[in-house]
Amino acid sequence: MIWRMLGIRLALSVVTLAGVAVIVFVLLRAVPGNPIAMMIAPGATAADIAALEARYGFDRSLVDQFLIWAGDMLTGDFGTSISLRQDVVTLVAGRLPATLELAFLALIVAVVIGTAIAVLSTRLRENWTGDAIDTANGLSLAIPEFIWALAFVFLLGVIWPVLPVSGRIDPVLDPGFVTDFLLIESLLRFRFDVTADVLSHMAMPTFALALPLAAVIARVLKSALLEAMAQEYVILARLKGFGEFAVIWREALRNAVLPTLALTGVQFTFLLGGTVIVERIFAYPGLGNMAIDAVINRDLPLIQGLVLTFGVMFILINLTVDVLAVAINPRLRDAG
Repeated sequence: MIWRMLGIRLALSVVTLAGVAVIVFVLLRAVPGNPIAMMIAPGATAADIAALEARYGFDRSLVDQFLIWAGDMLTGDFGTSISLRQDVVTLVAGRLPATLELAFLALIVAVVIGTAIAVLSTRLRENWTGDAIDTANGLSLAIPEFIWALAFVFLLGVIWPVLPVSGRIDPVLDPGFVTDFLLIESLLRFRFDVTADVLSHMAMPTFALALPLAAVIARVLKSALLEAMAQEYVILARLKGFGEFAVIWREALRNAVLPTLALTGVQFTFLLGGTVIVERIFAYPGLGNMAIDAVINRDLPLIQGLVLTFGVMFILINLTVDVLAVAINPRLRDAG
């Protein structure tokens, strides 16, 4: 039954992605402005403009344009960037590792911080310290990621310049890696000098993205922990002599994870969306930074490729959350 449910989710995901493709294609062409105007040189003739329109298919009807694009897309051809004059797949593949490493590192930091805050706040719930933690967490919840990013730039890049404020790696370093997953490959190759430099560049954008998500995780997880603390198995653990931290960590936490996991998956998609602004602030060479440039330049093929890439990532995240929910919840496993 569970695998049938996941199969249905996967089929619905394909339909969703097709819908996203149609919507983004139509909306981009409904927005005023001609992308060809961004390419023509001063003094270009009408024939030059017509040649460019024919090259990128803008001289055809909207339906014909979509059918051609959809057919090419199914073969792995997402077109050529208007502004960069390069293959869209190559451009996206070159920036995707940077965004993935940043997003997943931010997720790990958010889970660690959020879990620590929730456990500590639950343990100190009858103390003024617990109230202070909840108040600070509430304030953090109200601050968006771009405000954190600007604050970090000002504090750690200007007032106390201890971290680089732009880029992904020091240009002096030439790691010569096979892939663009600099953080992962540097660890696998034991190039800890590269690891340290990459982490120093990722530190501020990572925490800017992680702190709002950590605040959400802490609030939801604490609520689930408080509910779990009233259950009979927790009372039984206390009767066996377990300390309060042990009761929370060993008994209540594993039962409070499931509702928090579902929310974390949803919030992680918002975190990916937040990379657009954060990457721009730190001049981080990821998909978000590229997306802003593509929008400014009215680069329709690149925008379409980026939107679909983000759509695929959102769908994969939701499917992963469903699989993890099945793996964690024994009742769902037994139902399968």
